[in-house]
Amino acid sequence: MEVAEEQCLHFEELADDARLRALVSETPAAERQHRDAARQAETMARHRARLEEEIRSLEEQQDDLLDRFYSDV
Repeated sequence: MEVAEEQCLHFEELADDARLRALVSETPAAERQHRDAARQAETMARHRARLEEEIRSLEEQQDDLLDRFYSDV
């Protein structure tokens, strides 16, 4: 999960930098780079959210299994 967090921050920084370059240069190429970087950041954010949800689900399953195990002991 930490790797996903770091990657997400990295892509967000790239998107912010590209946004600033697009604002300053006002060229189609810079705007395209900004859109691409923003899309990558959004994709990584969705991936991170899926990982978080999967971890929550697995932790719930683990808790349920542990509860069942200890109730049978």
